[in-house]
Amino acid sequence: MLNTEQDRLKPYEGLAKQQEEHITVIKKQIDRFSVVRVALLLVEIVFFVGLASSSTDIAISIWSILLLLPIAVFVVVVKKQNQLEKQYTFHQNLLWVFKNEIGMLQGKANGYDDGTQFEDEQHAYLSDLDIFGRSSLYALINRGASKIGIETLAKHLATDSNKETILGRQQAIVELGEYIASTFEFRANLKGHELNRIEEIQYKLSHQLVKQVAFTANRFLRLYVKLVPYLMLFLFLAGLIFGGKLWGIFGLMAFANAMLTYVYSKQITQVYYGFSGSSNLLSSYAEAIAWTEKHDWKSNYIIRLFNTKEKVSGHIKALAKIIVEFDARLNFLLYAILNFFLLWDLKCCIKLGYWSENAGAKVAVGLDRIGYFEELISMATLHYNQPQWIFPQINDDFSLKAQALGHPLIPSDKRVDNDYVLKEKPTVDIITGSNMAGKSTFLRTVGINTVLAYAGAPVCATQMELSIFKLLTYMRIKDNLIENTSTFKAELNRLKIILKEVEVHPNAFVLIDEMLRGTNSKDKFDGSKAFIEKLIALQIPTLFATHDLQLSELEHEHPKAVRNFHFDIQLIGEEMDFDYLMKQGPCTKFNAAILLKQIGLGG
Repeated sequence: MLNTEQDRLKPYEGLAKQQEEHITVIKKQIDRFSVVRVALLLVEIVFFVGLASSSTDIAISIWSILLLLPIAVFVVVVKKQNQLEKQYTFHQNLLWVFKNEIGMLQGKANGYDDGTQFEDEQHAYLSDLDIFGRSSLYALINRGASKIGIETLAKHLATDSNKETILGRQQAIVELGEYIASTFEFRANLKGHELNRIEEIQYKLSHQLVKQVAFTANRFLRLYVKLVPYLMLFLFLAGLIFGGKLWGIFGLMAFANAMLTYVYSKQITQVYYGFSGSSNLLSSYAEAIAWTEKHDWKSNYIIRLFNTKEKVSGHIKALAKIIVEFDARLNFLLYAILNFFLLWDLKCCIKLGYWSENAGAKVAVGLDRIGYFEELISMATLHYNQPQWIFPQINDDFSLKAQALGHPLIPSDKRVDNDYVLKEKPTVDIITGSNMAGKSTFLRTVGINTVLAYAGAPVCATQMELSIFKLLTYMRIKDNLIENTSTFKAELNRLKIILKEVEVHPNAFVLIDEMLRGTNSKDKFDGSKAFIEKLIALQIPTLFATHDLQLSELEHEHPKAVRNFHFDIQLIGEEMDFDYLMKQGPCTKFNAAILLKQIGLGG
């Protein structure tokens, strides 16, 4: 059990060190191949000089053959070096993954998306509970790099759920935790790619590619493209041996191939557009999908992410291989040679035609699976990093019971945990207390752990059970100059929304922090009292934090429907000590006068 921060850091630090060692070794190998490439280039120049100075047919033939040898070796060297560079990138990405985890455990910002784009002040609880944005719950959890992974996590933190889905996700997260070591490699394969690129490829596979490769269905074209390499090789060898007119025929055939490529250039460009340079992306996604396919998953939630039993990773690797071949056209000299003598572009288009018939639609759908796994892996990583957190019990009957409930965004060495239990029948729990004593933090602690629970994630508690609530909050109400909305008007709008929601959702759970701050004290008290009594009548469980001690007297009028709690301070001389522990009853100690005196106001 990794209980302390240091315990959790050690595995990541060891893994990061291993990656640094791998990277050093691979970099040396890449440098050696770079030297070999330069040497081959010099050898090729020497052979070319030999060919240029030859005067006999035999010498010309020998030097021509020798010219091919460095090229053949060069191709092998480039292929090997590309493989090493791919490994180098992968291990760098893996090192980044481990260093990011180390940084987060040390209190640094997450290198993944923080979900700022999902912020919504009109939402029932998002802005009040720090769900999205910097230093948010989303920033704590997210380990997704794909668009679907990012959006799916946001959806589970911002929308309602049900017991079956929550329990299914809990089981899936626990199962993924069993493979946590390999999930880091899964994440490394997805690191560093453009978020929108895979979406563009999916769209091309689903809506464009079939029409674009339709011209390759021509039987004569397929047959000719298949025979051309053998025909050109025969003419080349014949020219070397017999010379004369055979070289002319060879040149004429090359020209004919160039013209045929030109005739189909528009169709070829359409097929190639969108795939250019995407082979590494597709290879990485193929590795990631292969990881999802190699495990015998037990949880139904994960099993349902597979829309087919057929493994699509092989199809993606095949597509990546075709794109690598197609990318050869990016080299102008190679483009001419390959198309004049091998009809390379048409060959690649035909390959894509065959591939599309067999696998295009399957791959387009299968790529989505990566994002769904990313979101679950984000949750599994949270579970791994916070092993002392527990999965809550979801009840059918009205309940909320938590022991040692803490705020997940507060470091464990600074966090103070509290117990909290709702009665069998809903109550309005009024929390009074001093400034900075912990009232607002406690409301957010209850709210944010509820959001975690409904997302199927572990919660920051030693024990928690709850039923499904419709969570509604009223905390950070702000004015809006653009919409000409004052603070008081904004508060009224929020209250109106809450009243409308509690009428529709009998399972609502309301969290309110200091209501009606934008008006005078009498209207504030009258409005707060009326609102509390409305919630009592509707039997809506509520946590109501306030500085107004008068509101605590409502317990006398509604002894079965109102409970009082408080956060207080201990005064040592003029020094204040906060324990941040919630206690029974209304508050009796306040600190506003002391704080005013400290800044020079008051006697």
